[in-house]
Amino acid sequence: MKPLLVLLVSTAWTLTGAQYYYQGLMDYLENRLLAIEDRMQFWHEQCHRYHTELLDFKKHTAEAMDGLKNGHGVLLRDLEGAAVRVDRVEREMDYVEALTSPRACASKAEKVLEQEAWGLEENCVEIISAIRSVKILKRVGGPDGMWTRDPRSSKVFVLNGTSGDSVYQFSSVRDFSRSPGVSGGRQIRLPSEWIGPGAAVYNGFLYYLRRETETDMQVVKYDLLSGSVTDAAMFPLESYAAVYGLNPETVADLAVDDQGLWLLYAAEDSEPSINLAKMDPATLDMEQIWDTRCPRENAEAAFVACGTVYVVYNTRPASRSRVECVFDVNEMVVSEEAPLIYFPRRYGAHASLKYNPEEKQLYGWDDGYQIIYRLTMKRKLLV
Repeated sequence: MKPLLVLLVSTAWTLTGAQYYYQGLMDYLENRLLAIEDRMQFWHEQCHRYHTELLDFKKHTAEAMDGLKNGHGVLLRDLEGAAVRVDRVEREMDYVEALTSPRACASKAEKVLEQEAWGLEENCVEIISAIRSVKILKRVGGPDGMWTRDPRSSKVFVLNGTSGDSVYQFSSVRDFSRSPGVSGGRQIRLPSEWIGPGAAVYNGFLYYLRRETETDMQVVKYDLLSGSVTDAAMFPLESYAAVYGLNPETVADLAVDDQGLWLLYAAEDSEPSINLAKMDPATLDMEQIWDTRCPRENAEAAFVACGTVYVVYNTRPASRSRVECVFDVNEMVVSEEAPLIYFPRRYGAHASLKYNPEEKQLYGWDDGYQIIYRLTMKRKLLV
């Protein structure tokens, strides 16, 4: 009986201890669940707050973007207006520069005597005073090239690039402007390769430069009607030297004006200035040579009008082209007396400038754009 009582008492204690154990375990689990629920509630509240803040941020960002778009539009309109004003100021500067250009110190009577001594023709005593207008015709080809019009006809000729054996002919400037590209004209295959954009067209003949060796350069006369070379002549070149410092591809530059055919070149690389030669267009003989004293450094192009060389200068990062050196073979004008001529700022730098004496205008090649500059002339006696 006694052992049974002990067993019952022991069992009761065991059951009571188990009850307390499970009760404690349940309490622990319940507390952990409550803690997890509290943490989930906290996370939910935090997520809601973050979501609200994100919506507010999105709203403020959209408002800021709208403000930036409006500001960008206003700034763009201001810049366009500033560009128009700058262009107007440049034109006014050109006008003022033309009006206030230095005057010659010599009297008119002395100029008349000088003119008679040189025996100049009446129609070739003019100097460029300003650029009257600019016409951007189109854009074909690469950054380097040359286009010009034969002064004795309406035909236009295009040389695209820095070398090649093809010349493209168009019946007129209008025909060229309507063509889809350079290949829209008549392609003329030359018997030899031309080098540099320094060619010229005069009275039905193409005059271009051909390299024989590193130091041997020729001027070639090509008959555009018969399609044959009629003459060729070497010109003095001791070493390969670009005539213009900013256009290394232009070894020499042929030019045409009222008085005929000219050649601009540098005899050697150490030569600081540009040389000018008067050539006989029929025989290619050099009749006379001058040292223009115009520096090659920072020169980008040049042209000849009425016996006067105009050298155009620029900077390495292309800026506004301007004539800074003038040389008159008839000694009627010097650089200090010549008007300052600025070209309107356009795209880059001129690869070539070709003067047409019949039209009194320049044919320019500027970064692949074909541009016509109409010029205002005045008598050298009034400079």
